[in-house]
Amino acid sequence: MIAMPVPPVVAPAQAEAADLVGRWEGALNVGGTSLPLVIRVEADGQVFMDSPAQNAHGIPVTELSETGGVVRFTVPVAHGRFEGARSADGQTWTGAWSQGAASMPLILTRAATGAEPAGPARPQTPVPPFPYAAEDVTFRNEGAGITLAGTLTVPVGAGPFPAVVLLTGSGAQDRDETVFDHKPFAVWADALTRRGIAVLRYDDRGVGGSGGGGLDETVDDFATDAVTAVAWLRGRSDIDPARIGLMGHSEGGLVAPLAVQQGAPAAFVVLLAGPAVTGADIIVEQVARIATAAGVTPEQVAEARGRQATFMAAVVNNKDDGAAAASALEGALRDAGRSPEESRGSVVMMSSPAYRFFASYDPAPALAGLNMPLLAVYGGKDVQVPADQNSEALSRIRPDAEVVVLPGLNHLMQTSGTGLPGEYGTITETLALAALTTVGDWIVRVTTK
Repeated sequence: MIAMPVPPVVAPAQAEAADLVGRWEGALNVGGTSLPLVIRVEADGQVFMDSPAQNAHGIPVTELSETGGVVRFTVPVAHGRFEGARSADGQTWTGAWSQGAASMPLILTRAATGAEPAGPARPQTPVPPFPYAAEDVTFRNEGAGITLAGTLTVPVGAGPFPAVVLLTGSGAQDRDETVFDHKPFAVWADALTRRGIAVLRYDDRGVGGSGGGGLDETVDDFATDAVTAVAWLRGRSDIDPARIGLMGHSEGGLVAPLAVQQGAPAAFVVLLAGPAVTGADIIVEQVARIATAAGVTPEQVAEARGRQATFMAAVVNNKDDGAAAASALEGALRDAGRSPEESRGSVVMMSSPAYRFFASYDPAPALAGLNMPLLAVYGGKDVQVPADQNSEALSRIRPDAEVVVLPGLNHLMQTSGTGLPGEYGTITETLALAALTTVGDWIVRVTTK
């Protein structure tokens, strides 16, 4: 899946050629689905990328240049890079988009002036008026020196109310965890608040109104934000300090147990597609599952699995040394047939502190240390955090946890066909009713006095 979240503020590229000015449109084929991309080269030389389906706009582009008829640019926040030939009439760039270890064809064509097309229908996205209070809030993580911004929804009536803090998946996400115009955290907040549970959701570091952001920040750092969020909620008179829980999706499922380990006095924890094995194990399996679901032959799946395992070993074996990890990755990528230019973005991202922590971190000790009610929900067709791999591991680590695998659901908890990331944007449903009911019923039960 191409992760292009709303970025932190960084200086965008200055275009070197005035005739590159304009709006350039194209699409990537991701898991059989078209993902539109837009490159906007402004008259003042600033350059931005938009991913309309993911509701990501104004992503800074750097290093835009044209040399010898070849156009190049980099998108740091997405760890992506484009290189392509410019047509004789100057209206088309034909080349490849590289991100992580993947490289995909991309053709960008200069668009005529006009309005952008409307986004896809998302009927579950909550719209006012709401039968509860919704408040924009900020809270300070003094240890990190940053302020985080979010939305708190509180039921109407006499409190104090139980509450839950929502923790997003990997990549810099907004408070709604917006992807492909879906706003799953807004849907979760609406559903739970209607059932009497206050919900705090907040922008990740470097996104929206939150400070910080960067590849040097790890899951361990994000856990301190969750600790701060719980502490802030405990100071509100309308929230019951003894009934505050944490609910993490995907990587947020690593953050929640770590936050408890760091001292967050959570009354309960919910994991949605939460990892129970190392990041390296998940990524290797993810590559194999996606290839299988896409119809690749068993021999090609085995080859992809082995190649990815080699990349992960280069990271994990050098988890405490970024330079050594980068050197090992360069060698592994070269052996896999990648040129230095193709490998550059992958090396920077995969040797970063954030990636090295994720790949090498084993969540088992933090999960085993949870001494409160724990619910883990997995999608039966999830190819990003496979249900069998992680639910079985979690059941061994925490035999008393309530582990639920919902058949037919993907990583986003949508009812899906293949489970491939390419389906996420084509599915109208944001969250399956089975997921909403399973989680809602459980939280109401464990928080009822």
